[in-house]
Amino acid sequence: MELIDTHCHLTFEQLAEDIDAILARSIAAGVNKWITVGTDPEHNRKAVELAGRFENVYAAVGIHPHDAKNVTGETIAELKELAGSEKVVAIGETGLDFHYNFSKQPDQRRVFDKQLQIAHELNLPVIVHSRNAFDETTEILSQFLHLNGRLKGVVFHCFSGTPDQARIVLDHGFHISLTGVVTFKNAETARQVAKMVPLERLMLETDCPYMSPEPMRKQKINEPALMVHTANFLAELKQINPAEFADAVTATSKAFFGLP
Repeated sequence: MELIDTHCHLTFEQLAEDIDAILARSIAAGVNKWITVGTDPEHNRKAVELAGRFENVYAAVGIHPHDAKNVTGETIAELKELAGSEKVVAIGETGLDFHYNFSKQPDQRRVFDKQLQIAHELNLPVIVHSRNAFDETTEILSQFLHLNGRLKGVVFHCFSGTPDQARIVLDHGFHISLTGVVTFKNAETARQVAKMVPLERLMLETDCPYMSPEPMRKQKINEPALMVHTANFLAELKQINPAEFADAVTATSKAFFGLP
């Protein structure tokens, strides 16, 4: 079995300090490729550096909507430069978060649009964060695509929307990525979404160090090795052999991010 953790934060302190052991446990569990995702200039640099150290670690670089308020022209210039690095496979995470509003909404929209422009120019897919801002997020994506043409790909990471919203995402030709949240006892909406997403549009992630799946939810720090619990849960939910499920979502992930 081969699985790819398509969205983890290996540069965050909880994981970075024990990275060799974390990757070894992940490989032993069957999760043997990782995309470590940047959220601000510091972690973008660290993500690129980490991808350079480990053969099967890849990087995404982006500015999280929480940090949009701090973005300057220099920030965008550095982001674009880092995005050209050899093992950078996506722009993100970027998007809108109207739940916390740590940055003002106009700043979030402005920075989201600038990152879409970089993705378009460099022909990279986009990892989208959207919380309490689904309509606004899809509107910006639709307007951008109308004005600028295709993006290589769009994935709504850690998808937390309704089945109706998932249908809109799929109708746009976008992908959906699910975390261990789908295993939680109160996550019936996420399970309804999981059932309807075809395997050629579905990817898996941990979003670690957050949100450990059942039955490991009490483990405070999530890590890539635990993604096998999510994969096995979804295989059973979709009534597919676990190995076949893993092969399918891995093929989807490789195609989306252009991985070997």
